[in-house]
Amino acid sequence: MEQWLIFLGTGAFAGVLAGLFGVGGGLIMVPALALVLPLQGVPEDVFMQVAIGTSLAVIAATSIASTLAHHRRGAVDWPALRHFAPGLALGALAGAFVADALSGQVLRRIVGIGAILVAVQMSLPRHGSACTAGLRAGSIELVCAGAAIGLLSALVGIGGGSLSVPYLSARGLPVLRAVGSAAAGGIPIAWAGALGFMVAGWHAPGVPAPHLGYVSLSAFIALAAASVLCAPLGVRLAHRLPAGMLKRGFALLLLLVGARLSLG
Repeated sequence: MEQWLIFLGTGAFAGVLAGLFGVGGGLIMVPALALVLPLQGVPEDVFMQVAIGTSLAVIAATSIASTLAHHRRGAVDWPALRHFAPGLALGALAGAFVADALSGQVLRRIVGIGAILVAVQMSLPRHGSACTAGLRAGSIELVCAGAAIGLLSALVGIGGGSLSVPYLSARGLPVLRAVGSAAAGGIPIAWAGALGFMVAGWHAPGVPAPHLGYVSLSAFIALAAASVLCAPLGVRLAHRLPAGMLKRGFALLLLLVGARLSLG
């Protein structure tokens, strides 16, 4: 029961923050699971792989609703994603097997450094692109950039928005369209990454049952249900509370979490 309450609370918190700040819940789920799983007896060699794989599985379930919401507002550049998405998927799939080959402590430091970098990025002012000509990137560039973003996202357990948005915006998409396209890009990252973690961890010892490879099914159900239910609350709060102050507060939280993971 205590385990379920922890997972439900983590999912609720991740859902609220995802709706409030427009960030992927992986930034909350992975660090939380990294702290909780060792206390539940998950071996040091696999606890980070379980945290990341489970986070990507949750994002795979929740990213579809986010993408549909952006699509209804015409904020997804589907022609660009025709080349960007395959790279994202291939990179995420490769990232799962890279993560399988790394030790839990190395992965923990990678996630911690990733959280710190995202916190720094969130602290910087976001400027919309003044370009209206569309994306200035060819198909080969999009595939290669997608592969790099997918690989890094799978190693950290996020949907890739914190990497895709700056890239797409810098290459010519207005910021709102970059955000919507990045949300859609979270689908190939999460689905391919989760599949990779399932396959890579199929025979891994010490993963708590029930599980599919490195994906803990009990954590997945609780996290996904709570985050989906609580995300609308975060959206409502985003329209009522001072956005700048909240964004800085969340960046500070990520800095603390990142320092705890990378130095602990």
